[in-house]
Amino acid sequence: MSRTARLLNARAELWREGRTADGMGGWVSAWAQVGDEPVKARFSQPSATERVVADQSGSDLSHVAYLLPDSGVRRGDELRTPGRIFDVLAVYEPSVSDVYLRADCRVRQTSQ
Repeated sequence: MSRTARLLNARAELWREGRTADGMGGWVSAWAQVGDEPVKARFSQPSATERVVADQSGSDLSHVAYLLPDSGVRRGDELRTPGRIFDVLAVYEPSVSDVYLRADCRVRQTSQ
């Protein structure tokens, strides 16, 4: 178990977009939940410096999610909590492996 697991105070459903052939030469995409259990997470707002750097690279960083290293989260996924969807923009590992994952996210509100 990761040393940071006790700091992860939220849970989020992990969703991933999949594509299947439509039988006519094209693709149909749909979102599906990954796994049966929500992943443990901690959501925080990025610092002013992190926001400036994200703006300079054309990204819209609004939150940083910290997750367990074996959560399976990758770029392009969605982390869903009641009322909010976090689009995963990038995923980073710290310099010491198997401690945590950091996912830079953009949040959207849902109609719930």
